[in-house]
Amino acid sequence: MTDATNHRILSRDCDAVLIPGGETITLPKETTVVISQVLGGSYTVMTPHGLARIGGENADALGEEVPQGETAPQDSGDHQGPPKTEALWEQLKNVYDPEIPVNIVDLGLVYSCDVSEVEPDFHRVDVKMTLTAPGCGMGPAIAADAKAKVLSVPGVKDAEVEIVWDPPWNQEMISEEGKMKLGLI
Repeated sequence: MTDATNHRILSRDCDAVLIPGGETITLPKETTVVISQVLGGSYTVMTPHGLARIGGENADALGEEVPQGETAPQDSGDHQGPPKTEALWEQLKNVYDPEIPVNIVDLGLVYSCDVSEVEPDFHRVDVKMTLTAPGCGMGPAIAADAKAKVLSVPGVKDAEVEIVWDPPWNQEMISEEGKMKLGLI
């Protein structure tokens, strides 16, 4: 059920990840939540348990349409050759820290995105990224979201997202566009 505001009543049980701790919980059917942010196909909501993130694959529980590509990775069986680098970076721009309205690429959190051919027409993508703070409990959820987005790119058969701490992240790593969105310039 939806109303004219951002209040929603869940139509079914729904998995969510608590922010900032990162613990997974199940919100029962008929729980009232308030959507505070929708970015990259994920919903940041206020729940009776505090702030949480609901993935796009559960958008229907909020009365929203499930975004294209959220139900399963794209079928890339007909794709020949390596995935397009631009497509990988565009997918990573659809990943957000649920507390910050800027994608992980523009935040400067993605350090590398490397494609390797494991065997003919079997390509693996390795992403190295960091977080804005070492204690962020959302790290595994953000990394899993990044992996799912990368796996949706035609030509990708396997992917790994590693969280690294060297070099340490700082605000100078944020893109100009990200700084504008955050009001830093």
